[in-house]
Amino acid sequence: MALQEDGRETDSGIEVEPVYTEEDVAGLSLELPGEFPFTRGPYKDMYRGRPWTIRQYAGFASAEETNARFRYLLERGQMGLSVAFDLPTQLGYDSDDPRAAGEVGRTGVAIDSLADMEILFDSIPLGEVSTSMTINAPAALLLLLYELVAEKQGVAGAELRGTVQNDILKEYAARGNYIFPPKPSMRITTDLFAYCHERLPKWNTISISGYHIREAGSTAAQELAFTLAHGIAYCQAAIDAGLSPDEFGSRLSFFFNAHNHFFQEVAKFRAARRLWARIMRDRFGATNLKAQALRFHAQTGGSTLTAQQPENNIVRVAVQALSAVCGGAQSIHTNAYDEALALPTEKSVRIALRTQQILAQEAGGTDTADPLGGAYFIETLTVELEERAWELIERIDELGGAVAAIEQGFTQHEIEEAAFEHERKVASGERVVVGVNRYAEADEEEIELHALDPESERRQVERTRRVRDERDGAAADAALEHVREVARGGDNLLPPMREALAAMCTVGEICNALREEFGTYDAHLAP
Repeated sequence: MALQEDGRETDSGIEVEPVYTEEDVAGLSLELPGEFPFTRGPYKDMYRGRPWTIRQYAGFASAEETNARFRYLLERGQMGLSVAFDLPTQLGYDSDDPRAAGEVGRTGVAIDSLADMEILFDSIPLGEVSTSMTINAPAALLLLLYELVAEKQGVAGAELRGTVQNDILKEYAARGNYIFPPKPSMRITTDLFAYCHERLPKWNTISISGYHIREAGSTAAQELAFTLAHGIAYCQAAIDAGLSPDEFGSRLSFFFNAHNHFFQEVAKFRAARRLWARIMRDRFGATNLKAQALRFHAQTGGSTLTAQQPENNIVRVAVQALSAVCGGAQSIHTNAYDEALALPTEKSVRIALRTQQILAQEAGGTDTADPLGGAYFIETLTVELEERAWELIERIDELGGAVAAIEQGFTQHEIEEAAFEHERKVASGERVVVGVNRYAEADEEEIELHALDPESERRQVERTRRVRDERDGAAADAALEHVREVARGGDNLLPPMREALAAMCTVGEICNALREEFGTYDAHLAP
């Protein structure tokens, strides 16, 4: 965010001094990158050893169209895939469900069954690419579909690399794409941890997300605190389920927002690593350095993009991406400049991709670890963000943990208050948004926008119905009944869900079976 003109204060309430000196960092002792508490990065040589992964987020319309976009990006130098799913898929509804009408393929790709997933990854070697899937409530189902497709390609689960977001707590706190109540949702999350430990050992089983918390209007300190508090809740749930923090902890990853205040964002990423290392060591007793070291993906701030003067977003995205580079991200997505108006075009996607390539290959982004480490301003901001975040984490602990804080509405209220304050300052002009409340222009040049094929939804609905017509109906019914039985018991849910998907049951059918057993969550009825 832009600084206030009157107080030079960040969105986290940190007063920015006109100058910083060695007195501000007196007594500071910085460890080397790759050493506890990993302030300077999780790896000793950082990008000199391995550059960050360029992982552009993509997905729209049908599996065929998204597959074409994946190939377009891979051919132009993208290093990993990141899948965006449409709203019905995220909420566990099939494309032919009446509630999905008009939303199929609009904010991501529609995936209803194994047939769709096979098309989505057609001719893409899953043993060679790393794939991230932004999916939460039905995350286990999409991961199982990915595993089934890989097996058809002859790739064993032990060879698959990637991440499934699988972060349901932030859905209750900030985003709203939940299905079941918190407790059964946490059960599915930890079931996925256990399943991957046995079958997909290289897979990152959760991407604990602060991105959407920041998009909902939180401050940087709140993003940091609520994200790590959710991480604490997942770790405790995994330990309660009998899993070892040294084992599951090494497969955790995080997902943060790269926002507008460059220096604050760099400090935020560094503070996140420092806090998490101490949480894993001191609270959970993890001794495995891989379990202590926080690794994260960053995406530039979608909520910072403006529909007015959209070309300005190219500059915003470049600055935000540079903060993620200087903060030590393991993978980065750069938003396209037209995303405040529509899904990105191929032209705008190419500019977003080239932004990262310029940072890596022209701007010196891969030259050295922690390039701003030791800077008086950065080190002071890192300490101040750490302290403010820790105060919030302690408050959440007092409330009984992250789940209790959500159930009591604490987290939601804090985010809402911060969002309101930000909008008030933008409306009053205290916080400058270039091209919106300052340097606005009456006549703006129109830009070419992406247009969805109006026939795409019809084709997707027809394919889903055809899958149901052509499958073995008795086998599908039996598989769904097995899912219900296990849901009523205590065994791991992923094996019966995998059987159901292999029998060509749809995502919506399996989610409906679980709705019958678990019920659904309504925030308006929550305590």
